Amino acid sequence: MATLVVLGSGIMATALATPLADNGHTVRLVGTHLDREIIDSIQKTGIHPNLKLKVPEGTTAYQLEDAAEAFEGVDLVMSGVNSFGVEWAGEQLAGLLRPGMHVIALAKGMRADDQGNLDILPNVLMRQVPEEVRDQVTWSAIAGPSIAGEVAVHRHTCVTFAGKDQAALDMWKELFETDFYHVWTNTDLTGIELMAATKNCYAFGAGFMHGTLTRMLEESGESDPLYVNYNYGAALFGQASIEMQEWLQLLECDPQTVMGIAGIGDCFVTSMGGRNVKVGTLVGTGMTFSEAKAQMPGVTLEGATCIVVVGEALKKLTERGVVPPEQFPLLRHLYEVVGEDKPVDVPWKTFFGQHGDGR
Repeated sequence: MATLVVLGSGIMATALATPLADNGHTVRLVGTHLDREIIDSIQKTGIHPNLKLKVPEGTTAYQLEDAAEAFEGVDLVMSGVNSFGVEWAGEQLAGLLRPGMHVIALAKGMRADDQGNLDILPNVLMRQVPEEVRDQVTWSAIAGPSIAGEVAVHRHTCVTFAGKDQAALDMWKELFETDFYHVWTNTDLTGIELMAATKNCYAFGAGFMHGTLTRMLEESGESDPLYVNYNYGAALFGQASIEMQEWLQLLECDPQTVMGIAGIGDCFVTSMGGRNVKVGTLVGTGMTFSEAKAQMPGVTLEGATCIVVVGEALKKLTERGVVPPEQFPLLRHLYEVVGEDKPVDVPWKTFFGQHGDGR
């Protein structure tokens, strides 16, 4: 039996206690400074208030001030914070990690330097840890199409565990894999994380399909349309798949990483619903992003944040001559919508290359 300590008690970090518990392992959830009510609820009732489910047997909860106690005697660590807390999580781990530990991360997003050079969040996380410890710890990440509630109630889920140490990935796979939680491994860490981040950007655009239909129905007075808007969404999804492959090529990753669960599969499930799609839907009805965001107070919009990071980096890369101005037309428009508060005006004629087949 193994024990995993998790920094962060969000719904995905908590849901992943389910396959571990099914395999006879235990989990220690350490709340962040923002998770006090969640930890209180788990300690008193066993229920995660946001997941709305009991945590699995063998799962215990700790407030942040008790983190050292939770980490005692444990070699397996998960960083379960969202993309906004990665630097903070790394600072916490800097005082808690020991040589020989294994870390796996959940957050999806990107960071960029002043020149527009993009970096994945596992690298951001590990850079907060002193080098003498960092180099003696393995770093991995979980990616792929996962909705937390589905994992928690044993829906079939296929994911990719990525990292540069294959032995560590094999160890994580053995710990987590069950009859319903299916794990593949991949040593293209940058490519897998790049897909996990950019799919959130493109899923925001998927909301335009729903929003424009809503607007058309309001304008026409229809309540039950004969035809909907799937062609619109399919075109956006097709262009997203092309651009995701181009991102892989730009960062010198395996362009085939876009295929399968870590790329297109994850983009599909994120485009089916959730916060990214909801705010994209509001924008599609005719709202500016600022107006749409105001309709969702307190909601973390990681996809929109990633659009700004990547979009601003793209402008710098274009100015430097690294990326031609005609490349990534969909991402550029998403940045106009989110970063510059412009209305949706999809640049259809710039999609799919000269021949309309992505070449």
